[in-house]
Amino acid sequence: MDPALENAWKQLTAPGAPFAWSVQQIRGVPTRTYDTAPPTMRAIWEASAAHGDADYLIFGEERVTYAEAHRKVAALTAYLADRGVGKGDRVAVAMRNYPEWVISYWAIVSMGAAVVGMNAWWTGPEMEYGLADSAPKVLIADDPRLATLAPHLKGLREKASLELLVVRSEQETRNGAVHWEEAMATSTEGLPAHDLDPEDDVCVFYTSGTTGFPKGAAMTHRGAVSNLINLAFWTTAMGVARPPAATAAVDAPKRQATTLLAVPLFHVTGCNCCLHPVTATGGRIILLYKWNAGEALETIERERVDSFTGVPMMSRELVEHPEFASRDTSSLKGLGGGGAAVQPDLVEKIESKLEHGRAGTGYGLTETCGVISVNSGDFFVDKPDSVGPPLPVVEAKIIDEEGNALPCGQVGELLVRGPNNVRGYLNKPEATDEAFPEGWFRTGDLATLDEDGFISIRDRAKDMVLRGGENIYCAEVEAAIFDHPAVKECAVFAVPDDRFGEIPGAAVVCKPGTSVSEDELRAHAAARIAAFKVPARFWFPTEDLPRNANGKFVKRQLKEELLES
Repeated sequence: MDPALENAWKQLTAPGAPFAWSVQQIRGVPTRTYDTAPPTMRAIWEASAAHGDADYLIFGEERVTYAEAHRKVAALTAYLADRGVGKGDRVAVAMRNYPEWVISYWAIVSMGAAVVGMNAWWTGPEMEYGLADSAPKVLIADDPRLATLAPHLKGLREKASLELLVVRSEQETRNGAVHWEEAMATSTEGLPAHDLDPEDDVCVFYTSGTTGFPKGAAMTHRGAVSNLINLAFWTTAMGVARPPAATAAVDAPKRQATTLLAVPLFHVTGCNCCLHPVTATGGRIILLYKWNAGEALETIERERVDSFTGVPMMSRELVEHPEFASRDTSSLKGLGGGGAAVQPDLVEKIESKLEHGRAGTGYGLTETCGVISVNSGDFFVDKPDSVGPPLPVVEAKIIDEEGNALPCGQVGELLVRGPNNVRGYLNKPEATDEAFPEGWFRTGDLATLDEDGFISIRDRAKDMVLRGGENIYCAEVEAAIFDHPAVKECAVFAVPDDRFGEIPGAAVVCKPGTSVSEDELRAHAAARIAAFKVPARFWFPTEDLPRNANGKFVKRQLKEELLES
């Protein structure tokens, strides 16, 4: 490890230092935990009240201060409590990145319930599955999400009661939904009393499964807090290892930090790695209705944005946009992305084009509540193909197919253990046991650890397409295509794409005497899975797909043959 970074690491994690850690038994597993970690995310929210009338949320022309957000959060907790929501319950949230998403999140977690963050791109059947699996007492959603769910409500309500709270709706109430404004009118004297524990659930985010069914990853307060401190550690370590140069403006008034959020709040990147740290430090978050690189550049210039939270594809579109050179982006201190690999050429572009900013990346998964490692600045330039070293409370190891630990530099599956790991998957004990042997999480990523302890991701062991930060599991897409009566064989795999990094492609063999067009298959799949999961390219081989001795499709061979044809 670089001597300056190594010294900073030792200094910050020494006994009594801000990031000192010790080992505790958590769910029967010896786990590193930060000694000074706040107990719950409610403590993070309560502390943010000190920022008072400072701006907190910006959405178009709307601005919500911290004081106003706290009033709204208190009103929503009172409303939900009146409807029987309490500690241990769940409340689902399904909407775009509106300010109401943020208000809902802090209200739910502050009263001891858990947020079920629903993918806003889900189809009706996908929404139905998520709600049936998580069994929330209340669903808070916008009109488009409620319209998508409407045909499935009757079946859901036959199994359990589900109350609806609708945001940003000008329609008359339907299906018994209550308007957001009514909830905001609930009188309250503040947040309810609580007896929250670090091991209580704080959030459930769904991650697609290799069986075709999404799995609800149950995050705890401890996990979310640990991720927050991991992020703070790297920022602090960078400042110690590479102190910023002194400037003439050192005595100038400190400006409120501003982050532009371009990814969904229902993912750990948007929620845990942006919303949490910005709230904890009293910053501003700019929420976008829809991604547009030109509009983002205009926003960065107008609002003097310091940081950008998006996927690498978005950072690439920013620095390569025709207006980039003419826009004032001098406020940006960092650019990069999470949720997908930052290609080495993008690191070079960011470093050369940002006046005062540096390239950076973070690596993590839903199951780790956020980051496992971070790499940025000089260290990213030195190792542009690395995602950085495991953070202080994260243990990492590389294993072979037999489970044996591999030495430095050898490729194997990456396993990680730490307080940020989720407690498991909802209602899926077997999947939990398989994914978390002895507290280690099997990432499914093939990686190496170098002599400095830096992780480099080489490939994915799991059958998955990573499209602009969205996980698309091939089995789920294949299941949707196989449902068509003309399909005999189908194999879905990742196809390289300049904009998204990867897009799903599909090879389809039809049954004898039948045929189906690409447009027909695309429409068929779109009725069953979210639009971003539908293959962008189709091939129709006339012979059976190649298989191995076990009868499984040899996708790597198939992919190479089709892309070269």
